[in-house]
Amino acid sequence: MSENLIEIRGLKKNFGDLAVLKGIDMNIRKGQIVALIGASGSGKSTLLRTINQLEEATAGEIWFDGQLVNQDLPHRAREKHLNQLRREIGMVFQHFNLFPHLTAIENVTLAPTMLKLQNKSDALTSGKALLDKVGLADRIDHYPSQLSGGQKQRVAIARSLAMSPQVMLFDEVTSALDPELVGEVNRVMKQLAQEHMTMIIVTHDLRFAEDVSDHVVFLADGLVVEEGPPAQIFADPKHELTQSFLKQVF
Repeated sequence: MSENLIEIRGLKKNFGDLAVLKGIDMNIRKGQIVALIGASGSGKSTLLRTINQLEEATAGEIWFDGQLVNQDLPHRAREKHLNQLRREIGMVFQHFNLFPHLTAIENVTLAPTMLKLQNKSDALTSGKALLDKVGLADRIDHYPSQLSGGQKQRVAIARSLAMSPQVMLFDEVTSALDPELVGEVNRVMKQLAQEHMTMIIVTHDLRFAEDVSDHVVFLADGLVVEEGPPAQIFADPKHELTQSFLKQVF
């Protein structure tokens, strides 16, 4: 059995005439923390969004836990397939996407109860534990409007974790936050890394990528240019495009 949780083969994504992903090959092992780095427009967020099928691939294959993600299925079968997939692949976005009319605990428990994965009592117990895990035990009854940006983002992380996913995708989750709030979100992600949660992190915070990841992938112009351990990528990059990028931003 493959130790890879995710395998990507020849992945391409076009938006009209614009080729955003031009043939991505990548493996993500169970328990691996992968940082995707590169300039804006290099394809990092699009790659994440194709993994959980928020964007449909133009060509290529995405395999998750031995199953082909981007299957050509009839509409009803595809809906069932995607719902199951998104239980297993949690995603946290740059903007929190919380329901403004629900409290923190209600945001976290909504999906598990609606999908009948847990009864209300069990969902409440696990939801409180998750909010405690992300440092928000004292904010469970607060609405999003009563929370800071960093607190909202931590609720969003707890909400994704409530589905007990096998992998978490983080798409620039701190880039919309004030600088003093970034650390509290990064600490939660570091804790998940220490617990060996499989994670793919798109970030412009290269110091954080170096600190938290065990594998770094540098994308440029829709292609994987270079990948390897953080120590190699950040201290001794081989490709001139990687060298140029890091000189500008690191």
